[in-house]
Amino acid sequence: MPADFYKEKEHAFITIGKDIKEGNIPRLVLLCGKEDYLIRFYADALIKKYVSDACRPIDLVTLEGEFLTVDKVKESLETVSLVSERKVVFLPEFTPAAGKAVKGLSDSDIKELIEYFPMIPEGALLLITASEIDEAKAKKNKVRTAVEKHGSVYDFQALNESQLQNFIEKRFRTAGKMYAPSVIRMIVSESGYGNKAIDYSLYNLENDLKKIIAHSDGQITPEDVKEVLASNPENNVFAMLDAIGRNRKDEAFRLLHNLLQSGTPVFNLLRLITGQLELILAVKEMRDEGLSLPQMQKTLGIHQFRIKKAMAVTGQYSMKDLRAALSAAYEVDENIKTGLMDGQLALEYFIAGI
Repeated sequence: MPADFYKEKEHAFITIGKDIKEGNIPRLVLLCGKEDYLIRFYADALIKKYVSDACRPIDLVTLEGEFLTVDKVKESLETVSLVSERKVVFLPEFTPAAGKAVKGLSDSDIKELIEYFPMIPEGALLLITASEIDEAKAKKNKVRTAVEKHGSVYDFQALNESQLQNFIEKRFRTAGKMYAPSVIRMIVSESGYGNKAIDYSLYNLENDLKKIIAHSDGQITPEDVKEVLASNPENNVFAMLDAIGRNRKDEAFRLLHNLLQSGTPVFNLLRLITGQLELILAVKEMRDEGLSLPQMQKTLGIHQFRIKKAMAVTGQYSMKDLRAALSAAYEVDENIKTGLMDGQLALEYFIAGI
């Protein structure tokens, strides 16, 4: 395997930050990818940079739905701004840029729009956003291909561990807060970011960071982080499985009841338990096979910090115990869905039986 195989690629939020600072934003920009928070954040940042608040109703034209036509795009771009640095025409969630059709625009309309890209006048910016572009279809996407040729595409994919640390540190620095590297690592580990089993995005992380900042004085401490992130169900599930592995059933029952009392739905909780057990089992198997952390990450397709968390629990279980626990979790799911057992009672039996 080449030594630079896992070399970190600069994330789009770093690239666009540099381009904004250095004045390298072209006349045509596509913001796309999986991180909707970053798409919206930088769309707002570009509009704020180029459009004067005093002339925003005139120098910012947002076209969508029935108001979106190729003629309207051209007309709006070719109308000179009043006092703003640029005239900005904004096409939010323009689905053709994600390889999907949009109501009201034919294939010939899209072709006409693409042919106009190199003719966007100086002093104007056509800003397009599109979420969830399928990477496998990206090369066949005519709109994206044309933007890459005549402008810039900023593809905001999920953040890896170091990028997530950078994201957190930037917000703490902006707020004027001091912090230790261990605190940043703690937030990365304890937040729910990167876990597909729970609905925790950069929007949630941003909100939690605001709470941590508000809770702290000049220095952000581990206590500030714990106070805000203590309610994260993923962390409590990991703690519960760790307690079961250490034969601390009393602690496991307490954590289960805390999760249920906090309002975590039974099926969400069961999905978390099953997902964590599957991850722990997979990590333990790969660790026994001698795979490195980057190799595990490539195989599992998840963030390294989630693999590290799973590693911390693997020592509490044998392979036999993990398989038995996972089988029991599948059985609990079946018992609840068929109405054989109440959800809470089934989960209590699950903890008692493994």
